Amino acid sequence: MYEKEPVRIFVVEDDPAYTKFLKYVLSLNPDFEPEFYTTGKGCIDNLHKIPSIITLDYSLPDMEGEKVLRSIKEYDPNISVIIISAQEKIGTAVELLKAGAFDYISKDEETKDRILNSIKNAINKTSLIREIDRLKHEITTKYDFEKSIVGTSDTIKKVFDLIEKAVTTQITVSITGETGTGKELIAKAIHYNSKRKIKPWLLLMWLLSPKTL
Repeated sequence: MYEKEPVRIFVVEDDPAYTKFLKYVLSLNPDFEPEFYTTGKGCIDNLHKIPSIITLDYSLPDMEGEKVLRSIKEYDPNISVIIISAQEKIGTAVELLKAGAFDYISKDEETKDRILNSIKNAINKTSLIREIDRLKHEITTKYDFEKSIVGTSDTIKKVFDLIEKAVTTQITVSITGETGTGKELIAKAIHYNSKRKIKPWLLLMWLLSPKTL
């Protein structure tokens, strides 16, 4: 049976009362695996644990939340950072969102519901990113040309050599051959094994009648 992975959440907050409040909020979901830090440095030093989500107090004793946010994003841009602040300045919120914050929440009577809703949205985003990465890996493995193209003849070896050259360059590649010889397979092998794989896969085909040959 499939077992759901716990969601590792870092809580970076120096106010004991608010930390207690966040512990209670996060304890409402057994899938959450929270860790608590009182300084920005403590958070940054533990990023190797790869949290999915970080709730970050804007005002910390050792550094500003914006500096911590930028350090987190430099380490892993996929970590969702939710800023929690007593400040209500629109300009501050806009700047933090531009810097990569997933959400900005002001400390008030609605904070609990907003945090839970923001964490839920961040989990959905993380799940989507992981699924995309999984599919990319699956496709790349599927089109590993040395596994998907079978053959040991001199001609096939020459094809492998040409594919290896094509995947390391940005040159335009033209693939020709009779119907059923695997032109599309070769094209996908080049695309998914090169830097081009981050771009959409497009297949352009020209059908030539015998009169044009």
